[in-house]
Amino acid sequence: MGPLVRGPAVNEEDESTDNTPLLPGVRQAEAGFLPIFPSAPVCCSARYNLAVLAFFGFFVLYALRVNLSVALVDMVDSNTSLVDNRTSKECTEHSAPIKVLHNHTGKKYQWDAETQGWILGSFFYGYIITQIPGGYIASKVGGKLLLGFGILGTAVFTLFTPIAADLGVLALVVLRALEGLGEGVTFPAMHAMWSSWAPPLERSKLLTISYAGAQLGTVISLPLSGIICYYLNWTYVFYFFGIVGIVWFILWMWIVSDTPETHKTISHYEKEYILSSLKNQLSSQKSVPWIPILKSLPLWAIVVAHFSYNWTFYTLLTLLPTYMKEILRFNVQENGFLSALPYFGCWLCMILSGQAADNLRVKWNFSTLSVRRIFTLIGMAGPAVFLVAAGFIGCDYSLAVAFLTISTTLGGFGSSGFSINHLDIAPSYAGILLGITNTFATIPGMVGPIIAKSLTPENTIREWQIVFCIAAAINMFGALLFMLFAKGEVQSWALSDHHGHRN
Repeated sequence: MGPLVRGPAVNEEDESTDNTPLLPGVRQAEAGFLPIFPSAPVCCSARYNLAVLAFFGFFVLYALRVNLSVALVDMVDSNTSLVDNRTSKECTEHSAPIKVLHNHTGKKYQWDAETQGWILGSFFYGYIITQIPGGYIASKVGGKLLLGFGILGTAVFTLFTPIAADLGVLALVVLRALEGLGEGVTFPAMHAMWSSWAPPLERSKLLTISYAGAQLGTVISLPLSGIICYYLNWTYVFYFFGIVGIVWFILWMWIVSDTPETHKTISHYEKEYILSSLKNQLSSQKSVPWIPILKSLPLWAIVVAHFSYNWTFYTLLTLLPTYMKEILRFNVQENGFLSALPYFGCWLCMILSGQAADNLRVKWNFSTLSVRRIFTLIGMAGPAVFLVAAGFIGCDYSLAVAFLTISTTLGGFGSSGFSINHLDIAPSYAGILLGITNTFATIPGMVGPIIAKSLTPENTIREWQIVFCIAAAINMFGALLFMLFAKGEVQSWALSDHHGHRN
C-alpha cells in the first residue's frame, strides 16, 4: 500500500492531528488524503542501490577514521608507552598475556600519551568546521559531488599518513585535521540527497541502511587493521583503506545521481512514485530561512538529543578499549575483538530498527512523531541503564562485556528516532539541519574523552562509575528534551507556501 499526500493544510501546533493514519482506508476521503502511486518495487531499485552504495561509503568513511587508533599501537615505541601505564590492580588478570612475534618493520616514534591524544583528537578539529558549510553547499549543488569528494579527499590524505608521521607530530596533526574537513561534509551531503530520494514511509529503512555502514566499518576495520599490522606493518593499514576509498569513489561517481530526475537508469514508475510522495514536502524557496531555522524548537530538541547521544557514543568509542585493558584486564587479542563486538550489535540494531520503524508507520498507522519518540527513548534510555549497570558489577568480566554490548546495541534504535528527524521537519533543508546538529554533536568527541580521563586519575572502578553515570545522565536529559519538544511534521518555515504539512 503506497504513501499518500495530504490534502488540506493542518495547524502545525495541533499535535493530535499527527495521529491520522497514513494509509488509504475506507474513510480516506474524509481524512483529506489524496492517493498517489503505490510503493515501487525494492529489488534493483535506484533508491535502494543508492542506499547500498552509501552503506559502503560510510563503511569506508569510518574505516578511514578509526584505523589510526589501531595502527598507533604499532607506531609508538613500547618503551614510551610503559611510562604511561595506568593498569588497575582491582581486577585480577583475566587471562595470561600471550606473547607473539610479529612484523616489526614499521618505524617507531617516541610519542607519549598526551601527544597520542592530540594526534587522535585532531580529526575532530577539522570535522566540526565543515558540518554547516557542507549542509549549505549540498542544498545548493547537490550531495553527490560533495560526499564523493569528501570521502576521496579523506582517502588520499590517508595514503600520505606514513609520510606525515615521518615529518613529525605537527604534520600528522594537520593531516588528520584535513581528513576531518573531508569527512565533515559527508553526513549533511547524504541527508541532502535523501531529501530528494527517500519517500516518507521508507525514510527509516533507507537511512538506516546507508548510515549502518559506519558501524560495520568500525567493526571490521578494527580487527582488520590489527591483522594488517601483525602480518605486514602499520603503513599498509593506511595504504589499504586509502585505495579502497578511491575505488568506492569511482563507483559512486559512475552509478549515483543527485535526484531521481537526473538518474539515467531509474524506471519511470519509481521516479513518479518518489516525486509524488515528496510533492507537498519540498520547498521552492531559493534562500535559506536561517532565522526561522535557528528559532525552531523542534530543531533544538534534535540538537540536544544528538549531543547527548554522541557523548556516550564517543566516550565509549575512544575509551572502551582502555577500560577493557586497564580495568577488566583483557589481553590485546581479546580486547580487539570485544571492543568491536558492541558496534556489531549496534549495526544489526540499526538495520532492524529501520524496518520496524517504517512497519509501525505503514502497517500499524503510528504517527511519525510517535515513532521518532519511541525509537529515541529506547535508543537513549536503554544505553543509559546498561551503561550504569556495567559500572556497578565490579570485576564480573562476562556481565561487564554483556552490559556494554547491550548498551551500544540499543543505541542503534536512535538511528530511526532523532537521527533522521531532520527529514521529517524540513526535508528541503535536511542537510543544513544535520550540519547544525552534528556541529554540536561533534563537541562530545573533542571534550568527552578528556573529561573522562580527568575523572579517572587513579583508574579505579569507582572513578569509572562516575564516568558512566555522567554519560547516562546526559543521555536521559537528551531523551527527555526530545520527547517534550520534537515534532513529526514539516514545519511551516520549510515550505514555500508556509503552510504546515504532516507526513
